[in-house]
Amino acid sequence: MALSAADLQKRHGMEGAPDPFAPALEEYVEPRSKTVKQELDTDSHQAFPSLASAPAAKAVTQSAWGASNGPRIKPIISRQPVFTDSFTLGTVELTSKDNKPVTLGEIIKQVMAKYKVKVEASGNQRGRQTTFHLRAESQRELDKAKRMLLALLSPVETFNVAAPISTIPAIIGPKGATLKQVRDQTGARIEIPPKDSVNGAANGHAAGDDEDEEPSVQITVTGPKPLALEAVDFINQIIASKTFRSTQRIREISPNVLPFILARKSVYEAAAQGGELKLQSSQFEITASGEREGVHRAVDLIKADIAELSSGLTAIKISLPKRQHRLLVDKGAQAVMAKSKCAVVVNFDDPSDEIAVWGRSVDLPSGLSAVMEQANSKYIHEFPLPGPVTLSKQLLEYMNRIDYPKTLSEKHAGVSIFTPTPVTIERAHSLVIDIVGDKPAVDAVVRQVSEFIGKLIGATKEVSIDWLTHRIINGKNAKKIKQFHDTYNVLVYFPSESAEQSSVLLVYDPFSKAASPSPDDKARSLDEVTKELTRMAKEAADVKSEALQVEKRWHEAIIGQGGTTLNAIIGEDKALSIKFGLDAGDSATEDTILVRGASADVSRATKEILQIVESAKNDEIVNSYSTEFDIDREYVGRVVGAQGAGINKLRDQLGVRVDVLDEVEDKESGKKKKAVHHKSKVKITGRKENVEEAQKRIHAQIEKLADETSEILQIPNKYHSGLIGQSGKYVVRLEENYSVKITFPRQTAENGEGKTREQLKLDEVLIKGGKKGVAGAKAELLDAVEYEKETNNILKFTVPTRSVARILGKGGKSINEIKDTTDAQIDVEKVTEDQTNITVRGTKKAINAAKTAILVIADQVAEEITVTIPIDNKYHRTLIGSGGQGLKDLVSRCGGSSDPKALANLIRFPRQGDPSNDVRLRGEPAIVNKLKVELEKAVATLRDRVVIALEVPAGQHRALIGRGGQHLNELQDRTGAQIQFPGSRSYAQVGEAENAADFGDVDPANIVKVTGPRAACERAVDALKQSVKVAAPDTVTSTIPVPLKYYHVISQQGQFFRTLRNFGVQVDQSVQAQKPELPTRPVSSSAPSARIDEEENPDAPEAEWEVVPNYENAEEGDSVWTLKARDQTGLERAEKLVNEAIEHAKTMTFVGFLTLPDRSTFPRIVGSKGANVMRIRNETGADVHVSRENNTIVIIGSESNITAAKNAVMRFASGRPRRQQHE
Repeated sequence: MALSAADLQKRHGMEGAPDPFAPALEEYVEPRSKTVKQELDTDSHQAFPSLASAPAAKAVTQSAWGASNGPRIKPIISRQPVFTDSFTLGTVELTSKDNKPVTLGEIIKQVMAKYKVKVEASGNQRGRQTTFHLRAESQRELDKAKRMLLALLSPVETFNVAAPISTIPAIIGPKGATLKQVRDQTGARIEIPPKDSVNGAANGHAAGDDEDEEPSVQITVTGPKPLALEAVDFINQIIASKTFRSTQRIREISPNVLPFILARKSVYEAAAQGGELKLQSSQFEITASGEREGVHRAVDLIKADIAELSSGLTAIKISLPKRQHRLLVDKGAQAVMAKSKCAVVVNFDDPSDEIAVWGRSVDLPSGLSAVMEQANSKYIHEFPLPGPVTLSKQLLEYMNRIDYPKTLSEKHAGVSIFTPTPVTIERAHSLVIDIVGDKPAVDAVVRQVSEFIGKLIGATKEVSIDWLTHRIINGKNAKKIKQFHDTYNVLVYFPSESAEQSSVLLVYDPFSKAASPSPDDKARSLDEVTKELTRMAKEAADVKSEALQVEKRWHEAIIGQGGTTLNAIIGEDKALSIKFGLDAGDSATEDTILVRGASADVSRATKEILQIVESAKNDEIVNSYSTEFDIDREYVGRVVGAQGAGINKLRDQLGVRVDVLDEVEDKESGKKKKAVHHKSKVKITGRKENVEEAQKRIHAQIEKLADETSEILQIPNKYHSGLIGQSGKYVVRLEENYSVKITFPRQTAENGEGKTREQLKLDEVLIKGGKKGVAGAKAELLDAVEYEKETNNILKFTVPTRSVARILGKGGKSINEIKDTTDAQIDVEKVTEDQTNITVRGTKKAINAAKTAILVIADQVAEEITVTIPIDNKYHRTLIGSGGQGLKDLVSRCGGSSDPKALANLIRFPRQGDPSNDVRLRGEPAIVNKLKVELEKAVATLRDRVVIALEVPAGQHRALIGRGGQHLNELQDRTGAQIQFPGSRSYAQVGEAENAADFGDVDPANIVKVTGPRAACERAVDALKQSVKVAAPDTVTSTIPVPLKYYHVISQQGQFFRTLRNFGVQVDQSVQAQKPELPTRPVSSSAPSARIDEEENPDAPEAEWEVVPNYENAEEGDSVWTLKARDQTGLERAEKLVNEAIEHAKTMTFVGFLTLPDRSTFPRIVGSKGANVMRIRNETGADVHVSRENNTIVIIGSESNITAAKNAVMRFASGRPRRQQHE
């Protein structure tokens, strides 16, 4: 009989892990008992009449080693445990063999001969039942014998199991492991339909469109009835474990009912009664997924609600402007439902303005009110895209391509932008964008869109290129198409392949820095790109179409499983279009196949399609070729491979079917006991050339196996992981280098049998392969063992946790030095707060050296002590200091480390907000004791600290502090007190002065605080009083109102105030001018008011001259200037100068802007240290300002003065000497 790969593996002892499925009990099988003691007397001939006696046990012969007085070593006889089982069959079906009936006794003999088991049977004539009792020395033998007995005595039946498609992978298992286990366990034949027959029709339509979960697959189980039922039970258990969750869909829900269903989502989730449930809606269907029972309850409730709502709802249609429809979808529709229990249905593809309000009759009035309220809830602006409609579509396409509506919505919160639907775009004569939101925000978006559209006018163009060539053009010219943007500033947008559109959109990029506003530049760039694309399209291919007439029944062969064959015909470029049946065109029939694309590709595809059809027609004839040959049975397992991998590989690569035939029962029926199973027959079916290649490969594999040998090495188990390597990389390298198989033992199973195919002990390693390869792998493996023995030494010890930081060092420096010096691997693992484990790996010398180095560092870390000092919370910040500097200085003085981590372990203050006053010190005793003394001294000093106020004029603070705080630091060091001036960071932190009441009328800006011990504060106060200068005598003052518009002209960039200070006069201003010093040149699109041409001065550079009135946009109002002088004479001179400056400013009525081509002449104009500019000012009376940022010189003065100054500037610019007289 033909045996499967799994059966052959089992029979040849090549199966993998033991069967994980516990044997099931059939309804007709009585409970088994594994205990030796039985209530039933199995020796009773009446209860169990012998149908076939077992062979008589041989008499025990006397050992030749023993003498009459007894052996020197007494044998120890251990009693083997006995495993028993019994079952009853209602019907015993005996088959015939070679036209001869087979008796029950012969069957029992056959079972006992094959397995070490004793079988007895008894019949009950009344009940027509037969009871079997089995005994064996192992449970495994007992189970095998029972299965064989059931298989031989039970009728063969076929059962069908409906399994959901999603459970098929679990039933098959990884590489067929689960299916193999079920077949081996039960001996039943299990057939699962191929995947392509499950996926449904070749068109891609689903097998069913109703609301059921998923289609099922009919699994056929054939075998002896009890074993077949056992296999069915196994499969049902797998299905039950994988279908705990369920997914159901309710389709074709009416659009007027769907909103009511979605509004009751919480009700359906509650119907799941605590089970997981997830509801999703897509167009007009709802998907419920989760726990099976919860999904069923929810779906039943949803169906009931749909039936009720379908008959209980009525509708009212009203007309609203199309733009307001935008507010009645999504959240707007949900708001209407929440307010009125009514649903609003909007169809944007409908050209009319009608909408429908659905609900119960009593709810419709409130529904209409809610709809009108929602429709008017926001401002809507209809932005028409400029026409004609072709241009509008281009603009809209570009906006969608760059996600412009989304960008605008994100930039302007609360604003939504809606574009027309595809259906509207197709039939519309004009296109409109709806902008929804608050009116100010919408207006801002409208302005931005208008600006954006303005940049796109004349910047778009469509080019018609056959869509079949798009992929070819992109493939061959991708880099050049990207360079269009750099060269021409043009973006190219190809439509998606699924759209099958031939229009390519070109856009002159409006956001690029290189973009030109000129329409001519835009058109020129678009035309250039159009020419390039047209040339590419001509070079790509000449497209043609060809229609083939092929019977519809062969279309599936052309498409292939999952479209694989069709994809192979089309190729990677996908530059072909192949359509089948009525999809090929209006004049097509069901047999038509339309191929369209490049001429060469169409010819190739047509030829391949015809070849596939011809091959499909001849497939039965071609695949009828087969051959048979014998191989030694010992090689069958290796040829078949693990879980059929070997023959599956031949099937996948060569497309052949390999069957291994084994005539087992025929040979066992002979009278003589012959050595059976020496040969097995192999049958290969398929194409002739492929069959011959498969046979050749099998023979080559057998020749290789004939040279195979094996050797077991004794290697201690502790070295196995090192020899295998991470993810098996070392052992895989050996296997690949020497073409051998190396097997390491695994943990044993509960029944004592090894999990590996070979029965290996823990210290055994098996090498299989060619003799030469085994010898080489053995030698290298033993060398590796010696290396592991030398280097794989492990030493563990503990160190105090407090010493770990020193052992590791900063950034791991110390531990890395130890590793580099000793060549050892070191792992540090903290176990408790006090102890840390150290694990060292390497050679004995390395681990000992590493341990010594680590312990030396650990011993250097002295014992720690912990001390707590009570310190008032108010002193904590002072002791810590700014940025912790106070603590760092304190610890450094005591000999401690200033490292932040070490500092945090050494001294710890309560957290901010913690009312505790306890400060904890932990570390070496010497440092902790010094810290305690220093802290107590500092606290005592702080307790004696006082704060004394002193009046010092604010004008003298800078002199007392000195540059960089030099004078202040010297004074603090000399007196021992701290001095805080107003405005310092710590001024407010030192607290209120004890004599603050004496300075209640003093300006706070003049109060200086002195802190520290009282004696030190008194010394500091005396020193400050001696340093304070006596106030100057009273000054004479006067005030003059100065117009703000004249401020910059008078001040001359501060020169005027410096002149006044020469007379001993200071100026205080009530108001400062806010506008810039120099007026800005007015922006004008017209030509400049004056032009300096070459006739007047041929050597002068080309320049622009523009004159405007001064003070037009100047500041209004006056600023009161307070003049403070030491004497009356100085005051009078200052008053005179100010008044003269005001009169002069009144004459500065014009501003001239002289713009030169570049700044190359500015050095000649300015002169050495500004001598030429000063000369022009003195000669003309005009102020000349040479800009450092642009090419414009600003001249301010009377009209005649600025003209003279301009002429002088031009003379300097031309490099000509100054004219003394005009001719």
